Amino acid sequence: MITLLVVPLVLPWLLPALARRTAERVRPDIALWAVATSTAALALGVAACLGTLLLPLVLRLPVLADFAHLLRPVQAGPAALVFCASMLAGGAIAVSVTAGARGARAELKRLRAVRKLVAGMPEAGGLCVVDDERPDAFALPGWMRRSDRIVVTAGMLRALDPGEREALLGHERAHLSGRHHLFLSVAQLAGWCHPALAAVVPVVSYTAERAADEAAARACGDRRLAARAVGRAALAAASLRSGLQAPTAAARGTTGPVPARVKALLAQAPVRRVVPALLAMALLCTAAGASSLGGAVWLHRGVEVAQGEHPAD
Repeated sequence: MITLLVVPLVLPWLLPALARRTAERVRPDIALWAVATSTAALALGVAACLGTLLLPLVLRLPVLADFAHLLRPVQAGPAALVFCASMLAGGAIAVSVTAGARGARAELKRLRAVRKLVAGMPEAGGLCVVDDERPDAFALPGWMRRSDRIVVTAGMLRALDPGEREALLGHERAHLSGRHHLFLSVAQLAGWCHPALAAVVPVVSYTAERAADEAAARACGDRRLAARAVGRAALAAASLRSGLQAPTAAARGTTGPVPARVKALLAQAPVRRVVPALLAMALLCTAAGASSLGGAVWLHRGVEVAQGEHPAD
C-alpha cells in the first residue's frame, strides 16, 4: 500500500504537457485558474506524501522514541527499502526547503529594493514613473489594493506612442486587478516542491500575460494596437536587458514568448470552452487526491493496529 504514497510523486510529471495544451486552447483567464489550481493541488499532494514517507526516519530520533511503536504502519515492505525511501524523502524535503528559502529570500530582497525605489516618488492613479532610460514596466502589488503600483520608466514611455502607452498601462492594470501575482507566487512555491512543477511556472507566467493582454485589448478596443504595444515594449526592453530588478510576482508586460502573445492578439478573441486538456487536468488532480487520501486512510488504520485499537488482517 506504500505505492499509494508514491503515485502523487509521479503524477506531476504529466502536468507540464497538459498545462501547455490548456494555455494554447483555453481562454487565458480560465487557463490561468486551471493551471495554477492544478499546480497547487499537486504540490500539496507531493508535500503530504513526502512528509508521510519521512516518518520511518523521523521516528528513529531519540526525542520521538515514545512514538516508536507507530513506526509499524509505514513499514509496508522490507525494512531496508522502507528506510531507503524515507532517506530519499528526507533528502527531497531538504532540497525543496533549501531552494524555497533561497528563492523566497531573493524575491523579498528584490521586492524591498523596488518598494524602496518608489517609496518617496509621486504617483498619479497608482502610476509611478521612474527617471530611468532603461525601458521597463511592471505591476508592483501592494499589501492592500490601494497600495498597488504600476512602475514604468521614462525610457519605456519614450519608446511607445500614446496609444501604445495606454495599452501597456491597461495590461499592467489587468495584472493588478486580476491579482496575478498570487498565481505566480503559488506556482513558484509549487515549483520548489517538485521539479516537474517547476516546469509549469513559465506556463503560469504566460497565461497571466495572455490574460492581461486580452484585458488590455478590451480596454483600448483595438487588438492590433494591443499587439503592437506588446511587441514594441518587448523589443525596447530586450535592447537593454539589465532593467529594474523586480520580483517574479511583479508581472511584466514584456515577458514570456512575445511572438506567441502577439499572434494570439492578432487572431480572433478567445472564447470560453472546455477541452479535453481541462478534463485531463481535473482527472490528474483527482487521481493525486484519491491516492493521497487512500494513503492517509491506510496510514490511519495502520496506526490503530500499532496501538492495538484495531485488529490486524
